[in-house]
Amino acid sequence: MDILEILDLVGVGVFAASGALAAGRKSLDLLGVLVVAAVTAIGGGTLRDLLMDRTVFWTVEPRYLWIIFGAALLTVAWSSRYRPPRNSLAIADALGLGLFAVGGAQVAETGGLPGIIVVLLGTMTGVAGGVLRDILVNDVPMILRRGELYASAAIAGTTGYLLLQWMGMARAPAALAGMGLIVSLRMAAIGWGLHLPTFTVKE
Repeated sequence: MDILEILDLVGVGVFAASGALAAGRKSLDLLGVLVVAAVTAIGGGTLRDLLMDRTVFWTVEPRYLWIIFGAALLTVAWSSRYRPPRNSLAIADALGLGLFAVGGAQVAETGGLPGIIVVLLGTMTGVAGGVLRDILVNDVPMILRRGELYASAAIAGTTGYLLLQWMGMARAPAALAGMGLIVSLRMAAIGWGLHLPTFTVKE
């Protein structure tokens, strides 16, 4: 198992934890927590695989489901004993976004797709699970919140990943750099309030 496979599994666990935290903030029962955690962790990858006409990844790799349930239950146990930090959900989401967006782009690359499609599928892999999570817990999806650096961070990171490879960098370090860019942009948005300019039509 190489570093990128390990990071993929870490991404599943992190996104599952973010789903569990979101469910806990809405006081869902344990089944609800597991459902939201699973949808958050595998939603984006499932949609990507369906669009690419691939076998959905978690149907042939049950370890993803075990990691999801384990991460969700650990999050429940830890949060029951300790109060999660104020930005814990946003931080977990930022890490999952970085890991999944670049991982999704790598899967899209294997299909020989054009660069712009690779970026779009990578971005979708990163953001779709969070969108489904927010809908299930009745929150405004992060991607739709005004000026939020979310999908734009995923686009920047996946584009950077492809550009670094085009410039001659090996695949693994390019992937790590792309993930780092996405996480850095999201953390900057969380910590310093960075956001995109908004467009308003005057009546």
